[in-house]
Amino acid sequence: MYIKRHLEEQILKASQYYPVVMLTGMRQVGKSTMLHHIREPERRYVTFDDGNARRLAETDPALFFETYGYPLLIDEFQRVPSVLLEIKKIVDQKALNGEAHMGMFWLTGSQKFKMMQDVSESLAGRVAVFEMAALSSAEIEERPARVFHPGIERIRERQKFSKAKTVHEVYAAIFRGGMPKLHTTDLDRDRFYMDYINTYIERDIKDLAQVGKLNEFYDFLVYMAARTGQQLKYDDIANSIGISAPTAKAWASILERSGVIFILKPYYSNVTKRLVKTAKAYFMDTGLAAYLLRWPSAETLEKGAMDGAFFETYVVSEIVKSYHNAGKEPNLFYYRDIDKREIDLIVAEGDAIFPIEIKKAKNPADAHKNFDALKRLKKDVKPGLIICMADEFIPYNRETWYCPVSCI
Repeated sequence: MYIKRHLEEQILKASQYYPVVMLTGMRQVGKSTMLHHIREPERRYVTFDDGNARRLAETDPALFFETYGYPLLIDEFQRVPSVLLEIKKIVDQKALNGEAHMGMFWLTGSQKFKMMQDVSESLAGRVAVFEMAALSSAEIEERPARVFHPGIERIRERQKFSKAKTVHEVYAAIFRGGMPKLHTTDLDRDRFYMDYINTYIERDIKDLAQVGKLNEFYDFLVYMAARTGQQLKYDDIANSIGISAPTAKAWASILERSGVIFILKPYYSNVTKRLVKTAKAYFMDTGLAAYLLRWPSAETLEKGAMDGAFFETYVVSEIVKSYHNAGKEPNLFYYRDIDKREIDLIVAEGDAIFPIEIKKAKNPADAHKNFDALKRLKKDVKPGLIICMADEFIPYNRETWYCPVSCI
């Protein structure tokens, strides 16, 4: 069984305008599966997990490309980053000869932290880069591919394709997570995540000079899961895990670049110095975070001490996925000032800002109370949303609307 991915159209379109298309993202989110599903019959496939292919690419890249030709899909290409120079040579020669050279190479890899530096140095202007996350609720429910936009008319449009969810259904989705294998097979959830963590730490993390003791990194991973949706305070992390603050910062960067977490930056304006500058971190797959913290079931998670944090993480990650799936950079922030007034999400669009609060309750009262703090920023503050368990998209007052979580 294959679940149609929203990125399919973006990849095919980019192939018409760029010689190289690169797809990054955390392990097991379905990068190779999607590209296999949409590739042309003549596009060959090779993976650098194959020792023979890897050896040939390392020792004689010219012979490697003579052997496999193009169009070509290369999986886990970051294991032989030197092929990028050969790809550049091939693409540039084709362009000089006036020959068709768009969509020649599709590259995938989960180690974005290794890839991006090599790519930016070798293929500037020749590559379209996309990031893939786990399945979004819109993909699972076969809803249209749309970037989440907090405008009132846009939400009304989204609601036409949305099906109301109970709080139990929401937490079942949070607990399960969005990894495709857990939606297309009957694979045991705990078994999947156990293998996932072992593979991620053993294969991706072990290669990095910044990570010495893998046990410490696992402790760090669990610590980050326990604080999903909270501010990233590296000194606190360091003291809890027994590592240095610079190491904590480097490891958080690794999690971000490998797609495990999304770092939400604070909204900052030169108009006021009263805003905090500490980022927040959210797990991109709530199922992975729940597994790391050993929550035994969706029911215990729903009734547990972290129910609000997981609900917020689910909403933020779904909104981020909608940006990734449209091939766009998330234009998201959060607000916090020195008076500790906080707004969960700010969507910035030019001079306009849209405030969003995220609450598990069905009809949360006073959730909009901090929206007034935005007036001092001298921006065009649009009507705000309270994303919650409401049954319908309905105004709370003239400047604030209840938005059902099913609409994200």
